[in-house]
Amino acid sequence: MTIYVGNLSYQATEDDLKEVFGEYGAVKRIALPSDRETGRMRGFAFVELAEDVQEDAAIAELDGAEWMGRQLKVNKAKPREESRPAVNRG
Repeated sequence: MTIYVGNLSYQATEDDLKEVFGEYGAVKRIALPSDRETGRMRGFAFVELAEDVQEDAAIAELDGAEWMGRQLKVNKAKPREESRPAVNRG
């Protein structure tokens, strides 16, 4: 499972997220997307912990919590939908 973390402060770093989520278990992966054109953080992240039970605990504790001046939105990430190729109607 992967955790979606929304409404993040634009100043949040990967190390900040490792520190917070590390309290719940071993952090396997963090993705902190940035805008392609500006390089600025997009205000959300994806975090993966070693075990689902740890992820469930992190979601329960952190959803709605205030962190870095923002109220976090933390839940299970929805599976990524595969983009379909454009249909050629020519």
